[in-house]
Amino acid sequence: MPGLVSCLGDLIVTGIIILFSDHVQSEIWTNEVSDVQFGGLGSRVTLTCGGAHGGGGVPSPVEWRFNGSSVPPWQTHKGSLTLLNTTHSMEGNYSCHDERGTLLQSIKLRLGHPPNFVRVSCRVPNHMKIYCSWVQTKTTHLPTLYRTSYSVNKGREVEPCEQEHIGVNECMISNPPFWTSKFLVNITEINPLGSNSTILQIDAHELLKPYPPEDFRVLQVEGQPTQLLVQWSCPSSWPAEILSAFPLTFSLRYRPIGSNYWSTLETEDNTSLKIMDALVGHLHQIQIRAQDALINHSQWSEWSHVVEAQPWIDSSFHQNGSLGLLILLGLFAAVMVSVLLTVITLLRVRQRKQDNVKKQELASMVKMKSIPI
Repeated sequence: MPGLVSCLGDLIVTGIIILFSDHVQSEIWTNEVSDVQFGGLGSRVTLTCGGAHGGGGVPSPVEWRFNGSSVPPWQTHKGSLTLLNTTHSMEGNYSCHDERGTLLQSIKLRLGHPPNFVRVSCRVPNHMKIYCSWVQTKTTHLPTLYRTSYSVNKGREVEPCEQEHIGVNECMISNPPFWTSKFLVNITEINPLGSNSTILQIDAHELLKPYPPEDFRVLQVEGQPTQLLVQWSCPSSWPAEILSAFPLTFSLRYRPIGSNYWSTLETEDNTSLKIMDALVGHLHQIQIRAQDALINHSQWSEWSHVVEAQPWIDSSFHQNGSLGLLILLGLFAAVMVSVLLTVITLLRVRQRKQDNVKKQELASMVKMKSIPI
């Protein structure tokens, strides 16, 4: 069995990828009916007419048809049809007929690629379960099955990785042993043209990542304008029965809206925290996340959704403040009205003075004209 060693840097997990391939020469998929034949794209495929043998074992002349149309005779030899450099256009229904046109056999041809390695990623939401999923790196165009397993102790103890749902490329390792965090996960892709195995080494402790805390809420503290009470529940991925053996650490971050800087708090075991230095009268954004308290190199969960809350405000102080503001606005308006009236009065007085000066000038001009020269 040829082997190939490769490292995939784009996997979520870190480890060693070992690829094994075993390309089966038979073109018949044993789980399909016998009149379906499979072949590789771009390869040479031979179709054999099962009823073409005459007396003495000598093949009888046959006519091949593709989707009802005759196939050129040069492609046939001793009752068999040979297709070269196959493409998808050659897929379809083939039939062979004797000299009288009687149908001897019909074959449905399907073309595709042998299995390739798959891209594997694993997640560990708690100490009791490991989920591994995979995607094809090359579409085979053929019916495909997956055989999944995992092993510890250098591969000497092999256990199944359970596939719970048909058609979903995911398997689950239940109750992995606690005495090791290193596992080899084997995903074998199988189709009518062969099989190919991808073996991935994972460290469950490095991948351990709880779901975010749930039922996240923030409450005001009566009489405390700088405090907020934050409450939450443990993640659904962290069952209560394992909490005593595997406690969680929680990290809280908060900031006033408009600020670019977060303040943080941490607690272990508790499911509530009190923010003591909230900004008075301001709306705050709060988030929380979780991590295994005993394994420092495990991963933090994603941050929870953002909750916005404002500390308690003294309603009486707010009312008095509003009244004072109204009074100030009234005084300001009165001052502005007084200033406006004063300006209008001054403009009128100035206009009257200008009118009197013009009248005096006109009177002087009239007197001067009346004096005889």
